[in-house]
Amino acid sequence: MIMRDRTFQMTSSLFKGKGRQFILGLCLGLSVSLLLQTHRHLTLKQAMVKSPAIRLEMSENSNQIIHGEINSYKDEDDGEGGGDVMHGWMDKHAGGDGRVHEFEDEHVHHDDDSIAQDLYKRVRVLCWILTSPTNLKKKTIHVKKTWARRCNVQLFMSSEKDDSFPTIGLNVSEGREHLTAKTMQAFQYIYQHHYHDAEWFMKADDDTYVILENLRYFLSDEDPQDPVYFGHRFKPFLKQGYSSGGGGYVLSKEALRRYGQIGSLDPKLCATDKGAEDVQMGKCMQNLGVKLKPTVDVLRRTRFHCFSPEGMINARFPAWFYKYDSEGGRGGMENISDYAISFHYVSPDKMYFLEFYTYHLHAYGIQHKPQQLNNH
Repeated sequence: MIMRDRTFQMTSSLFKGKGRQFILGLCLGLSVSLLLQTHRHLTLKQAMVKSPAIRLEMSENSNQIIHGEINSYKDEDDGEGGGDVMHGWMDKHAGGDGRVHEFEDEHVHHDDDSIAQDLYKRVRVLCWILTSPTNLKKKTIHVKKTWARRCNVQLFMSSEKDDSFPTIGLNVSEGREHLTAKTMQAFQYIYQHHYHDAEWFMKADDDTYVILENLRYFLSDEDPQDPVYFGHRFKPFLKQGYSSGGGGYVLSKEALRRYGQIGSLDPKLCATDKGAEDVQMGKCMQNLGVKLKPTVDVLRRTRFHCFSPEGMINARFPAWFYKYDSEGGRGGMENISDYAISFHYVSPDKMYFLEFYTYHLHAYGIQHKPQQLNNH
């Protein structure tokens, strides 16, 4: 009986000792976990302070971060667009040093581009890119190395001449307040020196991306002798609206002729400077009897875009866009044409991403036949 009591006491003492160790270990583990969780939240708050444009949306049923949105893509020039947290990380890490990427895999491609080549000959497009001396190595070189190569003629308009790039130096001061002067002088220069080199004349920014094959297909059913121009149509300020400057716009040969022979000589018809460049050009075109025609495809999907691809797909637009957009601010993949033409606020890295997705990435075994998406 005494032996049993001693055995019980020893067992109880041992159990209490292990129990204390277990409880101590559990408390230590919970403390470490709490510290790590606190550090994680502090780090997240710091990131949000440094990047106030990022809005983190939480799942209704959990505390897990499911996605984020960049409400307005702002660079040193200006701009609004869309994206997400991963895209921001990619911009910072994936070749974000301004490198020029070269695609040299044409020897393994067996694409039939005969239709595109035929349109290249029949629908000649001159592209001029509005840029500045400080942007040549940061932005414009990537336009030159990607989509601009597919223009029949490519010109880079700046406030300073640069023979090595090359750029055309216009007699205008640099700065956003002089974009109207730069645009008007650029079109005058083109009328004087390149009028016979193309049927269509496109203005784009140095952060615009254009798919020239889709532009030529769209223009193939239009007459360059008609006084027309095309782009992402905004509704305010003018009876027929105007085209967003960032998404790019295209003048017909007749529209350019009217500007070169009439508008450029009369500041009452076409402003020489000041004001919003795209609004002033829209006013100029309207005064010259140049019609801004719709550009949606036969399924009413959009082709010219004043935002980036991810911005259009996410469709989380700023409030002003719903008031301005002629299509009511529709976004999402279902509202973007398979033959989309342009996007805006495209960073240098994303220029190459779009090059890869458009001209290099294919799903094996799927051959895409041309669609008839123009409105006849």
